[in-house]
Formats: sequence, C-alpha cells, structure tokens
Amino acid sequence: MFIRVVKGSKLLFSFTVMLIMMILAGMNVGEFTGPSAKLTPIYQGNTKEQKVAFACNVFWGEEYLPGMLEIFEAENIHVTFFLGGSWVNKHAELVKEMASKGHEFGNHSLTHPHPNALTKQENKEQIIKTEAAIFNLTGITTRLYAPPYGEFNQTVLQAADELDYQTIMWTVDTIDWQRPAPQIIIDRVLKKVRNDAIILMHPTAPTTEALPALIKELKQRGFTIVPVAAII
Repeated sequence: MFIRVVKGSKLLFSFTVMLIMMILAGMNVGEFTGPSAKLTPIYQGNTKEQKVAFACNVFWGEEYLPGMLEIFEAENIHVTFFLGGSWVNKHAELVKEMASKGHEFGNHSLTHPHPNALTKQENKEQIIKTEAAIFNLTGITTRLYAPPYGEFNQTVLQAADELDYQTIMWTVDTIDWQRPAPQIIIDRVLKKVRNDAIILMHPTAPTTEALPALIKELKQRGFTIVPVAAII
C-alpha cells in the first residue's frame, strides 16, 4: 500500500510539474507576442453621448486652413489637427495660430511614408521627430497618432504604443482629398454619423465650403463637436 501511494504521488507530482512548465512556457511566449496581438486602433469614441470629433489630417492645404479656423471660431468648436512634422517645420506661424485658438494636435508622421514598409524603429522616429517639431513651436505634447494612408500593422501599432500613443482611425471618411462637391461631403457625413463618431477630413476647398452647413446640421441633430481626445 505504501508503494502505491508513493507511485501515485510521483505521478501527481510529474503531472503538476508538467502543467507548471506549460503555463510558464505560455507566459514566455506572451512576453514576445501577447501584448502586440491585443493592440488595436481606435475607430470611434466610447462616451455613448451625442458627441462627434473632427479629425483633420494636415500635410498640405495650408491655404485653406485660415478659412477653416475662422469657421471653427465662429461656431465655437475645437477640432483635432493631425499634423505632419515636415509640414509643421514649414508653417510655424500657422501652427502657432492653430494652437492659440485652442485646437488639439495629433501626430501624422514626419514625411508621410507608408508605415507598413518601415521597421518599428523607423516608425518611432517618424513619430518622435514630429512630436518634437510640434512641441518646440507650441509646448504641446502629442499623444494621438494617425498613421499616413490609414495604414497599420502590428509593427506600426506597437511602435506607437511603446511611445505612449493611441493610434486613431476614423468612423466616417469624407474622402475630401478627391475634391468632391461640398454637398457630397455633407451627405457622406450625415449618412454615417453616430454618437462618438470620428469624422476624417483634410484642408480642401470643398471641405471649407461644406463646413458651415455640415456643422449647422450636426448641431441641429443634437451633436456636440469636440476634439478626438474628448470622446476616447
């Protein structure tokens, strides 16, 4: 009987050791693949309130920004401008004006490359140099990242995350870079808008023309327009 107990104990011990090794092995794998597999970009906010955010990507179109700023000021709203670092370096006074009016700044890379074609370190450098350019002019530290072309993979997401950035996508795309008629931009937004929507736009002539009517209609529908950080 004593021998059987020992054999049973050894069997139980062996099984326990095997189980522990399997758990530890899983933890080790997780150290390399677990966290990155969970990284996901943000497509909309989470307040569940009737709010929307305008996200304006800026790498060109500076001639239209003063007009957009006037509209935002007249409507008493603030938006999020995702700025390209090389663009910031060329338009210091305009960037300072945008900051002085209380708008939020996000990071849109330094040179607008295809992020998926870059290494993690190269992605980080794009973000870091843009953050520095914005900070040196305005004292604002960006923490939201909109990758160029809306392009991302796990390397891109991990690079942003390790720099303490949230990767931002969009809920509604105006596709205004194609320069459609202003009414088309308005219709695209109103067709898909919902609570916590992130509305992507760029500084273009039709966008500027569409903004007054679009903002008026959103307000009439009960939406409050806020920066991206206010809904995430």
